[in-house]
Amino acid sequence: MKRCLFSTLLLLCMMSFSSRSWAWTAPDCTIGDASLLSNLSYYVPFCPLVPGLHLFASCSSVKDLPQTLTSVPRDIEALCLQGTIPILPDDAFGLFPSLQLLRLQLGTTKVASGAFQGLHQLQHLSFEHHAPCCLNLFLPQDTLESLGFLNSISFQGYCLNYSQSIRLPISLTHLTLKHSCLTELQELQKLFPNLGSGFSPTHSPRPWSAFLEVLDLSSNLHLSQVGVGALKGLHLRSLRLDGTPLNTSGLLDSGLLHLDSLSLVHTGVNKLPGNVTGYFELRALDLGRNQIQNIKDEELPSLHSLEVISLYANSLQFLPPGFFSALPQLQRLNLSMNKLGPTLVLPQGLSSTLKVLDLSHNELCTLPHGAFSSLPQLQELWLSGNNISNLSSENLEGLRWLKSLDLSWNQIKVLKPGWLSSLPALTSLNILGTYLETISGRHLQGPHKLSHLQLGSVAALDIYPPWPPELLSLEVWTQPSVFFHVANGEPFLFLENLTLQSSNVVLVPFNATIHFPSLRHLTLRGCSPFIFSSRGSRFFPQLPLLEHLHFWSGHEDAKNLHLSVTPKLRVLELGDMDFFYNLGSVTLEEVLKEVPQLQVLALSHLNLGNLSISTFRGLGLLRLLLLNSEWDLGLDSSLQEMIPQMPQYVYFSNVTFICQCESSWVGPWATGAPNTFVYGLGDSICMANASDYSKTPLLSFLSSRCAHDLNFQGFLISFILVLLLMISALLGCPKWPWLHQLRNLFHTWWWKLCGRGPRSPFLYDVFISYCEQDQAWVLDKLVPTLEKPPPAGEGLRLCLPERDFGIGQDRMDATAASMESSRTTLCVLSCQALRSPWCNLELRLATYHLVARPGAVRLMLLFLEPIDRRQLHSYHRLTRWLQKEDYFDVPQAGVQWDDFCERLRKRLKRAEQEREDCVL
Repeated sequence: MKRCLFSTLLLLCMMSFSSRSWAWTAPDCTIGDASLLSNLSYYVPFCPLVPGLHLFASCSSVKDLPQTLTSVPRDIEALCLQGTIPILPDDAFGLFPSLQLLRLQLGTTKVASGAFQGLHQLQHLSFEHHAPCCLNLFLPQDTLESLGFLNSISFQGYCLNYSQSIRLPISLTHLTLKHSCLTELQELQKLFPNLGSGFSPTHSPRPWSAFLEVLDLSSNLHLSQVGVGALKGLHLRSLRLDGTPLNTSGLLDSGLLHLDSLSLVHTGVNKLPGNVTGYFELRALDLGRNQIQNIKDEELPSLHSLEVISLYANSLQFLPPGFFSALPQLQRLNLSMNKLGPTLVLPQGLSSTLKVLDLSHNELCTLPHGAFSSLPQLQELWLSGNNISNLSSENLEGLRWLKSLDLSWNQIKVLKPGWLSSLPALTSLNILGTYLETISGRHLQGPHKLSHLQLGSVAALDIYPPWPPELLSLEVWTQPSVFFHVANGEPFLFLENLTLQSSNVVLVPFNATIHFPSLRHLTLRGCSPFIFSSRGSRFFPQLPLLEHLHFWSGHEDAKNLHLSVTPKLRVLELGDMDFFYNLGSVTLEEVLKEVPQLQVLALSHLNLGNLSISTFRGLGLLRLLLLNSEWDLGLDSSLQEMIPQMPQYVYFSNVTFICQCESSWVGPWATGAPNTFVYGLGDSICMANASDYSKTPLLSFLSSRCAHDLNFQGFLISFILVLLLMISALLGCPKWPWLHQLRNLFHTWWWKLCGRGPRSPFLYDVFISYCEQDQAWVLDKLVPTLEKPPPAGEGLRLCLPERDFGIGQDRMDATAASMESSRTTLCVLSCQALRSPWCNLELRLATYHLVARPGAVRLMLLFLEPIDRRQLHSYHRLTRWLQKEDYFDVPQAGVQWDDFCERLRKRLKRAEQEREDCVL
């Protein structure tokens, strides 16, 4: 009875397992975890996320919403949909309770009242349409009412003219309407009546106060009027009217109670909106990309409350003398992309509050002595993109609290010693894009805690120590070469981030060494792999804490690339190298063997040729594999062994494959990969030869040209297995002995009908399971003993996967079918076999047959070396089902080999007889 109950339960579990969909390949969808690779969007397209969200699904060309969502994981945090969906039904996203961001680009859509039911954690909702014209969108009044944690909602490219009295959640802080049909602000009262005071977002009669903080009405080209009382009762922190022709004077009668920040970028204004600024006592005003050429003295008094003002790209030539005096609370001033040069002249008067000043791209050539002495509290100074050629301590005098200085892309050729002596608090310095040829630690003296340094020159650059002792981040960009002059192997003790972009990085003297004991993130662009060479110069002799390496070389081969110095490497990005058929070049397999802790691997433009299981052996922690811009790539059939431990995410971006049936396993794997999302195969093409430019779709080639229809074969084998399990469960119940009699009568009738006696249903005597490391012993010693006819052997029919499986045949299906058609399964076990994912899978499958059909299936274990039997307990209590005669230990050094062969032969014959008796 226990055996019957166990068999029935096992059958139910197997049927449940077989009905579950493991397919992660989602047509037209990208699924991933952005926390694994910070620049994943560079390789794989997906919609923008908000900070803090990582798990995403981004789908395009959506037409059948339920079908698309079936392939999307249930625990995603962000979902972006683009396509054509006429109706958004009730409970459309109820399967995604963890969803926090939802972006919808679905064309003209009718939204049902309960479309967003169940999204109790949703914080960001966006309806977007990026075509020039506006689309109609109808929202029922209570559509958003259930979103209790909604923080922001955005409508872009939609007209809401047919929607009225939409009740916004009380949690809402950001409301955006861009490219809409608004002509006056008064229309907002009809759309969202609970924006102002006196309304309740629920049916409760209790009063409540306004809740909105940010109202963004940018890019509404027809929004020209405000209307009396249009914003009645609102307390806004920010109002954005960028790109609108609205006359801001109308805001005075709008009923707006409070406003901190007003943005009027690219609105065509030619003077400061003093009346609005003074009325609301604004703290921030953004007037970028307008036509303000002069600021008049009479406009200044109304600006007294401003803390932030942006006037970039306005063709300003000067500021009025009393500018700083009229703005006593000013903290941030953006004057970039104006015409204040060639000599900088700042307004007279002391500004004791200004902390950030941006003077980038102003045609400045000269900074007078003490040019910033009237700004004693300045902490950030931006002077990028000017024509400054000379700097001295007098130019920067008075900036004793300055923390960040940007001098990039200027005409600087020489730095004088002590030029930073007046900046003791400086922590960040950017001098990229200069004409410097030499820079030394003496040029950087003065700041006590310089931690972020960016150096760059259009010429070759010589860098001399001593390095700033507190340096945490260093970037060096040069076109030809950069020479690091090293004295006594002085280390970068605290450096955590290093970026080198140069065609040639040289240490002087050549046999010198630099140590980076704290480095965690390394970016190399254009450098030769020789930088990791063990010969001569050792730029990176040891990187004990490095976690992320981004290396785009630009050189022809990967020679001298050795990563044994990075034992804790977690993310590896390699690009622009050649790993294929370059004499003397290191192989990708050799490189990856040195980084066993790798979790993310991104490969681009490497000319990989053919990938096999040996390439990724040992990368058991790999979670993301990305292949980008590869040409003529082959996927060896041995990669099937990696399926049980395939990374969670596998991406193919702009990859051209080789048209070969050896890769026919790829299609079924991509649509049924356990716990793996596969992206990019649906759009991939393959080439029959080097001159083939026909752009044959890969999956079409595999399904039409290769011999086996693996999808149908997998379905057929699964169906047969389930059917056999059902029969086994029924026949294993001792309370139903009549079933055995009925089975015997059926066999007898069938044999008589066919006019012949019973014949064996088995194609093989023994199915042998073994790992790649033990293959030589199996083929040289075991197979001749069992397969050759007497007296040299036992004359048994053996099934060996490498020899007897068909080309392009799915190995998992073939293994299951071969075990079914073999009298006995013999597992050759060793320490390597127990660590092999595929041997583990074969042993579990054999164990399952043994448990499901005791007495009908025979399993024997052959130990090549001493192994603790307790290691087999995880295989469904395997030791409980095996008899003592089912264990064999191979004699060492050939001792008693004949006796061992005789015992094995007898047990195989006995197993054959037991199984045939069971079948009959």
